[in-house]
Amino acid sequence: MPESIGLEGLQRLLAHEAQLVEVLPRAEYEQEHLPGAIHVPLKQLDAGTTASLDRERPIIVYCHDSL
Repeated sequence: MPESIGLEGLQRLLAHEAQLVEVLPRAEYEQEHLPGAIHVPLKQLDAGTTASLDRERPIIVYCHDSL
């Protein structure tokens, strides 16, 4: 079930083997992304592009919005 988490929650999940998925457009991802992040552009996010994710581990989806 999706839920928002803060920095402390993010750090705790990453310390326990969570998977970090950044859904930024390719140009933004190539310019700057979080270390260890898996890149799946939001417009391509579907069952096929996420099939390699381990469903037994937490999945954190991240997109930076500068607005």
